[in-house]
Amino acid sequence: MTDAREVICRPHPNRGLWFILGLGAAGAILAAVRVAYLGRLVDPWAYGGLLVASVGFACLHGATARVSADAYGLHSRTLLRRRSLPWHDVADLRVYLQHGRHQDIRRVSVVLRNGRSRRLPLPWSGSIDVRSDFDAELDALRAVHRRYGAPESSHVPVISYRTAGRGSAVWLVLCALLLAGAGLAAWFVPIAESGKPAWRSATPCTTETAEPGECLTTVPAVIARTEVGTGKERSWLYFADGRPLRRLAVSQEGAQGFQPGDSVELAIWRSQVREVAGEHHVWREHFTGAGELAVIAAACALAAGYPGARVLLRLRGRRLPDDEVLPSALPFAGALVGTSLWLLPLCYLHPASLLASPVAITWAAAGSLASLGLFTWAWRATRVLTPEEAAAAEVTRESPEEVFLAARFLEHTDYNPNGFGTHIVLGDGPPAVTPHPGPDRFAAKRIPVERLTVKEVRRARGGDGDTVPRSWHIAELDDAGRPVRLAAAPADLTRIIRKLGAAGGAAG
Repeated sequence: MTDAREVICRPHPNRGLWFILGLGAAGAILAAVRVAYLGRLVDPWAYGGLLVASVGFACLHGATARVSADAYGLHSRTLLRRRSLPWHDVADLRVYLQHGRHQDIRRVSVVLRNGRSRRLPLPWSGSIDVRSDFDAELDALRAVHRRYGAPESSHVPVISYRTAGRGSAVWLVLCALLLAGAGLAAWFVPIAESGKPAWRSATPCTTETAEPGECLTTVPAVIARTEVGTGKERSWLYFADGRPLRRLAVSQEGAQGFQPGDSVELAIWRSQVREVAGEHHVWREHFTGAGELAVIAAACALAAGYPGARVLLRLRGRRLPDDEVLPSALPFAGALVGTSLWLLPLCYLHPASLLASPVAITWAAAGSLASLGLFTWAWRATRVLTPEEAAAAEVTRESPEEVFLAARFLEHTDYNPNGFGTHIVLGDGPPAVTPHPGPDRFAAKRIPVERLTVKEVRRARGGDGDTVPRSWHIAELDDAGRPVRLAAAPADLTRIIRKLGAAGGAAG
């Protein structure tokens, strides 16, 4: 990398990467030698060599990547593609954050003037060790963009799973799959509702039976051996001479109730063995009831409500900047759980007679009113409040007693060393940062209000980190020339800012 007039980003040297590349080359050589020696591709060693070679090729693709920026635009190069973007087509450079189990992956995404976005192969960060290099390269790219282009944002937008700029395709697919499962389960409810009564009313087959599949056929058999499964494994009954069938899957209790040599009778209905009756034990196949299927259908429909709520929140926040954090969907999840408390028992007890029972109608009407109230509350709880609206809705609450408000500074300062503060105490004494919610000022550090100036109050962004709750707002402060961020709930943040301003005026 050079100065702000030109930037070149290359992969960072990594011994493990070069080792995998060498291993991939060795795999390719091994596969070629085996195919040349045997004259055929069907060989385990050749397959293994090709597998290792493919991994090496994927690493080679990353090792040869290169991104550069100059006065003419942004240029990227990989093993298979070269691409150049002039600065007048580039609207902004932002960070695309993907959360992993052990570490976060950061990549640079280019936003074009037409609204599309493309991810650059470099720079990228997969560990804390290279985070500083990633930030330095990104700052250099943005500096070149500011020199030769016109970026839309003055800060670095960070797109994460919590922000408005993340796509909704995964949630849409999940919602559609759950709704399809609910529809499939509901389609089988009438079949299950009529199956069990038909089995109970089935009569033995005779020569005059019009529909042989609807009558009972009894076949004698002898148990050869039993196999009792453990855990979720199936249990089996094996029959002597493989007649009338070789084996039959039964429950664990059913397999334990029979012994080798037992003479049994098999009841066959609709071409399936429904009952095995012996002298001391009888096994009957479990019929899935209509109530069970109705509960499955309702549960799938309710489960589809959560991804549907995530999509709804993204549609609701479509006018927000891409890096602003959306409200949490947990209020809708609570409403769905509350709905399940009355809907699932109703579906189990009245799977096919909802409109025929006055009790079921009353139950459904009362539950629907309760759910309507829950979803109305969830809709209000997830509304997006601007800092101005939050400040206007806040009522000043002055109290002579000390109050501890959940709030924290996001930067390390002399009054917030190593980010230890979790609350701010307001009262008779000066405002201070504490690592606890009270009730005393133990380990409190006074906030130097005389050198703090409020620059801006905004909603939380992706770059503020995942430790900031979605509903909190951020106050941008100037601490004697150093930018500092203060995060708190909107009402608490308004109260803290007013107190800091009053204390700062008194100190001045």
